[in-house]
Amino acid sequence: MDVFEAMARHDHGQLHFRRDAATGLRAIVAIHDTRLGPALGGCRFARYETEAEAIVDALRLARAMTYKAALAGLALGGGKSVLLRPEGHFDRAALFRAFGRFVEDLAGQYITAEDSGTSMADMDVIRGVTRHVTGAGPEHGGRGDPSPYTALGVRRGIEAAVRFVLGRSALEGVHVAVQGVGHVGHALCKELSALGARLTVADVDPLKCERAAREFGANVVPLDAIFEVECDVFSPCALGSALNDRTIPRLRCRVVAGAANNQLAESRHGEDLMQRGIFYAPDYAINAGGLIHVAGEIEGYGLEETRARCHKIYDTILEIAERAARAMVPTQRIADTMAEERLARAASAS
Repeated sequence: MDVFEAMARHDHGQLHFRRDAATGLRAIVAIHDTRLGPALGGCRFARYETEAEAIVDALRLARAMTYKAALAGLALGGGKSVLLRPEGHFDRAALFRAFGRFVEDLAGQYITAEDSGTSMADMDVIRGVTRHVTGAGPEHGGRGDPSPYTALGVRRGIEAAVRFVLGRSALEGVHVAVQGVGHVGHALCKELSALGARLTVADVDPLKCERAAREFGANVVPLDAIFEVECDVFSPCALGSALNDRTIPRLRCRVVAGAANNQLAESRHGEDLMQRGIFYAPDYAINAGGLIHVAGEIEGYGLEETRARCHKIYDTILEIAERAARAMVPTQRIADTMAEERLARAASAS
């Protein structure tokens, strides 16, 4: 692939690579924007079909982190790291120590955190070789798992969308179909169930579905069938690109609002949703709770302030909805505009 062309397409200035033969580490760090502060973004650990696919994933995710931090009012920029999972046996702790040294060499330009495929234990390992990491366990000076705060923010965003689209002030009886009930998806189900929502779930892991059924009375459907569930809200909480040419025509909902990153396979899919009369809560606007949680380690605010900021996601989603309705444009375009407005203000003030 043409790496510089890919960077230009996603408006990036920095892309860093590190290979460590001893541990099998192959790591990519994308730094999208640092006008508001150092680039903060999670560390994704996954297998990719090609290196080009991994690079594009890092670029897209880092850009979303810039916009997520801007909309959340944080003094942080956007970055992301992608670690290509080795084939066969490997020493996980050694690999993450090698990655931590990579982060340390970036001298604070990038701060890492937990993401898909990584855990608080991995952040603990990284904390052993660099201070530029968030989300480690309390015994290592961190705040622990950000998933409950991501779920809280998504729940508040769903409440705003339900109010705007359905005219309902509460979630009692609202039917939500949740795709993916891992850490965040399960925590979201807990939030929704506590407020009386009806749940349908699907996950690649049947044990996670069984847990949701047992704890929340959720109805379980096959993984691919979740797109066709007749519901009020479809909530993507698995990996990205769930909304695409194949799945959007199958949706039978009024709202899409979930925790996954990069939910739209392409930007044009936001227009497809609008044309079908489906309200889309832009992913980086609604799922900022986890970022807000870990950013507190850097900005110095406590857990009470963290929860208060997560609750404000309701206001953000409502503003996006109202501005999109007035302008008659897709919601992700309004979210982009709101983030770019803050970035422009920061640039003019510097």
